[in-house]
Amino acid sequence: MSVDPSPRLSGETSPRGAGSQQRGAKRPLPRGSWTSAVEVRRSTRRSRTVSAYREGDRTIVLIPARMSEAEEQRWVGVMLDKLAAQESKRVLGDVELTERAERLSTQYFDGRARPASVRWVTNQNTRWGSCTPAEGSIRLSHRLQGMPEYVVDYVLVHELAHLLVPGHGPRFWRLLEAYPRTERARGYLEGVVAADRLPQLPAARGE
Repeated sequence: MSVDPSPRLSGETSPRGAGSQQRGAKRPLPRGSWTSAVEVRRSTRRSRTVSAYREGDRTIVLIPARMSEAEEQRWVGVMLDKLAAQESKRVLGDVELTERAERLSTQYFDGRARPASVRWVTNQNTRWGSCTPAEGSIRLSHRLQGMPEYVVDYVLVHELAHLLVPGHGPRFWRLLEAYPRTERARGYLEGVVAADRLPQLPAARGE
């Protein structure tokens, strides 16, 4: 099998659970909240390590055969977040950020949200992103740099939605429901806020 030379990440656990399965057993997971197909491969050769890597448009997660279903789900999430964080360490320039916002607008808002400019700023210490609908400008806090792509995308989608609906009323939240990883991204940012006392989350539903 030809495998792309993608980075591999490893973590450690103390596997517990039902008996082992055949080495290399494959069990595809539903797409769920992840952006690419995920395939879990259990191996009797593994006793502690968990690894993950990209293979084409799939993410392969390698786990010990004896790992329980609950541990599997937890470690899949952990490794996907680690891969995403590693991949997002390359900082997008403002031009690339604008192109990314345009793609997200096409994907989730049928291209109706059209930003005139999207750029990183270093003077936003109390928010992750901001939008000026009259100017069509979106600004993202530099503190997002290095976070998983789905988190950056969530903030972009949030601000893009403001180009269509300025406030945080019901119509705004209906728009944001189009992005499938909203709750996961908000949970990630909540963890960052709690750990580092960084900028507060964008306004929550009902605020």
